[in-house]
Amino acid sequence: MKRQKRPIALTIAGSDSGGGAGIQADLKTFAALRVHGTSVITCLTAQNPERVLGVRATEPDAVRQQLEAVFEALPPRALKTGMLFSAAIIEVIVDFYRRTRRPPMVVDPVMVATSGTRLLEPDAIDVLKKKLLPLAALITPNLPEAEALTGQRIATRADMRQAARQLWEQYQCAVLVKGGHLPDSPEAVDLFLSGRVERFLTAPFVRGVSTHGTGCTYSAAITAALAHGATMLQAVAQGKEFVTQAIAQSERVGDHTVLNWLCQH
Repeated sequence: MKRQKRPIALTIAGSDSGGGAGIQADLKTFAALRVHGTSVITCLTAQNPERVLGVRATEPDAVRQQLEAVFEALPPRALKTGMLFSAAIIEVIVDFYRRTRRPPMVVDPVMVATSGTRLLEPDAIDVLKKKLLPLAALITPNLPEAEALTGQRIATRADMRQAARQLWEQYQCAVLVKGGHLPDSPEAVDLFLSGRVERFLTAPFVRGVSTHGTGCTYSAAITAALAHGATMLQAVAQGKEFVTQAIAQSERVGDHTVLNWLCQH
């Protein structure tokens, strides 16, 4: 029997012991979208849907070894980064990526957990901006992250446009500004910008469910689509549809709601 060959994708991110975000959310997304998921774990977090109890960073050499192991036998067609935590870990990723075949890299600039815990050390932000973002094919900041990267306050669609344009001009890569935090918006509005291509992507705002892991899932779905050969705009549109359905079809787990990675989409 001839076996179907699946594309490979890589996630470089932190482990979420609660299973709702980070590496766990990424691998569930990859599996749902028929991509073989590989991983490089940058941190161990002790967390649940309510709070982060602790963070333990992986030794930089261990991050490098994981990268070498994956690329040696399972080279990805696309990769994403999530929680990177420290400047030293970012330096390792940048150095490795510069020296290897460069699949498209989606950078989700994770800075703060949904619960409010800081997930990127202050001195790592400068390294992220100066060294990692210039290598990205796509940057996917939410509004607080876009504000931190641009120094602008973002409260309207016009503000989103200005921030996206600034990031595109600075890093010369596609930008997806996620507007889920946009004040008083009845819709979940995101803005994709790449050169002259600009698209607002909208979906009904689902209330009463947890948003824990939505950013990770979104960027992982985009990465999976890129691994399947989609264009960047196609990948972003497919990612938007997947995360929208995962939220809309959220399920109860214990006393909490979690995304439904096996959603019908």
